[in-house]
Amino acid sequence: MRTPATDRGRLLLVLALAVVVTVFTATVPLLRDWFDLRVYYGTVHTWLHHGGRIYDYRVPGTTYGFTYPPFAAVSMAPMAYLGLGTAIAAALVLNLTALAGVLRILAGPGWRRYGWFGWALAACGLALFEPLRDTFSFGQVNLLLLALVLGDGWLLSTGRGRWAGVGIGLAAAVKLTPALFIGLLLLARRWKAAAVATAVALAATGLAALVVPGASKFYWTQAMWDTTRVGRLDYVSNQSLQGVLARLGETGRPVWAVVVLLVLGVWAVRARRAVVAGDWIAAFALTGLTACLISPITWVHHLVWLLPSFAVLVRAGHPRIAGALYAVMCTSVVWLWFDDASGIDGFLGSNTYTWITLGLLLWLPTGQALGDRAPLNRNASTTAPAPSTAAATIAAVSAQPGPSSATSAATATGTAAGPGLGLGLARNASSDPTGSTRPAAAKPQSSSSRASSYTVKPPPA
Repeated sequence: MRTPATDRGRLLLVLALAVVVTVFTATVPLLRDWFDLRVYYGTVHTWLHHGGRIYDYRVPGTTYGFTYPPFAAVSMAPMAYLGLGTAIAAALVLNLTALAGVLRILAGPGWRRYGWFGWALAACGLALFEPLRDTFSFGQVNLLLLALVLGDGWLLSTGRGRWAGVGIGLAAAVKLTPALFIGLLLLARRWKAAAVATAVALAATGLAALVVPGASKFYWTQAMWDTTRVGRLDYVSNQSLQGVLARLGETGRPVWAVVVLLVLGVWAVRARRAVVAGDWIAAFALTGLTACLISPITWVHHLVWLLPSFAVLVRAGHPRIAGALYAVMCTSVVWLWFDDASGIDGFLGSNTYTWITLGLLLWLPTGQALGDRAPLNRNASTTAPAPSTAAATIAAVSAQPGPSSATSAATATGTAAGPGLGLGLARNASSDPTGSTRPAAAKPQSSSSRASSYTVKPPPA
């Protein structure tokens, strides 16, 4: 099927797809009611206005409270001086801005060549992606962290490395898993950037310790090691390797530790190979995949870290594979095993997103178009070719047509003219502060009992 030849036809197609996406997001995905944002808001509101302690707050009617490092609470403090509605609006604006930044970095300098039509199709495709849907409707911080990390990658590979590492350091201080990107900098022998990232993370953590010393002590000595504060390990939304093991009934840490070491070994080999080839986007993509796999808990909305991987696949000439995997992650398929993940079908189906993440770690193409890319220079940046994430998201929507043959050829081969970006993606009402007026659901994050990424049930012993 070809794209419409006229602007009128393209506009009608975009409008039709927008209607389909709107109906889909209003009926198939179940709403999260800004639950995580309510946790953040209630925490800082209680802390700053009522003298409460950060890690003692619980959303009324639930067992859930703040689980991030203390610096995250300090950085969210301005929310305490906003109304809940204003805080929700601000979160939407921040997430949209972060998403635009991520796409701009992944698209490269040739982003204008896709025009309004290409970006409109990309928006429709992105709106279907379950991790993105959940990030927006939970009011989560994943996109902000992804933008900070990719921003550092852009700085490193475009010769603007003076401040490289600041984004990764801030992301690691807000949430622990992005700290793995400091390991990537070490693998790439970007010593200065690694030092900056480490210093920023430590400085931010130290600032939080000065502001909230009691909360900092509690987090680093107790809360950090207590996964029960976040939710059950075997809950179907936990798409980490620990979640797979927990659904098999294996909750012991030794087995999980062995699996984590194996995964880290694979990542180190593949990521080093990518950075030596100057393939920064693949290196960052592999690191995001690994962080999702080794984290004890990786809720579905954390999987926005997979977005760079789809860009790599498209750049490497595998748009159909990217589209197929992307389409699977738009279906919410893992929730079919919400009640029972036993049996072969449960083992395979309830861990679908984990299998996709693991498969990408093992087989994601790296070092593409080596003839067009200089080897990694320890002191200077390199460039690398690749197409836009817009193409990956467009390919993910099976009902819509693809780009023109000329654009497709350039996208598949990664030979668009112009210098590449550093990531190599393109060349050229209640009294409670949460304000909730309705009773808490059995799974309070969601308007449906099967949609929450947490559970009120205690974890397995």
